Amino acid sequence: MSVGTELMNVPFPMMVRNLGVGIAEAQLELDLVSLRIARMMAGYASGTDEDEDGGSEQTYKVEFSNGKSYSLLELGFMPTFYQFVDTVIELKISISVSSERSSTFKRNQVKASAKGGALPFFAAGSMTASSVSASFASKYQYSAEGSSVMRTKLVTVPPPAILEERIRKMIEEEGEE
Repeated sequence: MSVGTELMNVPFPMMVRNLGVGIAEAQLELDLVSLRIARMMAGYASGTDEDEDGGSEQTYKVEFSNGKSYSLLELGFMPTFYQFVDTVIELKISISVSSERSSTFKRNQVKASAKGGALPFFAAGSMTASSVSASFASKYQYSAEGSSVMRTKLVTVPPPAILEERIRKMIEEEGEE
């Protein structure tokens, strides 16, 4: 096992993909919330009977002493839109692999011989004895450390120009009535 192999196992493409999809989904949610707020600021409910807390959807209108009421959009307020503009993926990884092997081999050999005789017999003999001692040790160490940081920057952006244009047109049409 090598450090290069371990670095190839880091799921970097999957991290980038998940971050990109997460940002796209978060951007969609931010846009939908801004549009919902725009509807409420225009004096309309967002299309649901109940809000997240179980109460009635609130609309925002300001009533003046002359009895006329105006939406926040008619008074010049605009919903805030947000956009992700800068995303950084920082990945730090430290991998160390070490392997150590040792072996020892000992061999002891003992030779013995004997001679002897008694008439009419004469005898001689020899003997060899060997002992073998072997040991094998293997030590393997693996250490991996990692950290990752994913940062993104969220900034406000002006509402889409076509939304502003349609709001102005809607206000003009309601003023003519």
